Amino acid sequence: MTANSGARPRSRPSSAKLGEVVRRAVAEFRELSGLEPEQVSGVRSADEGWSMLVEVVDVERIPITTSILSTYRIDADRQGALIGYERIRRYSRSATDSH
Repeated sequence: MTANSGARPRSRPSSAKLGEVVRRAVAEFRELSGLEPEQVSGVRSADEGWSMLVEVVDVERIPITTSILSTYRIDADRQGALIGYERIRRYSRSATDSH
């Protein structure tokens, strides 16, 4: 018998594997936004499905350390269909987080 720490048990949102969900949502984001994602930097379960953080190059510069990148939050349903997205951060490639 295990003790319940009060945390809600997480159930799989669907039979779709996480990788498939992410690929589908990122592909729809790419098609709608016209932006090419460089990296998925985060994925978490959300009420209606999944929320992902995607890094994209907004302005490519030379040298590349001066390029401007953005972080977008992408929300998808349980099967990976895009629900919405928004830019939440813009930064230079050479910047580091302050925390």
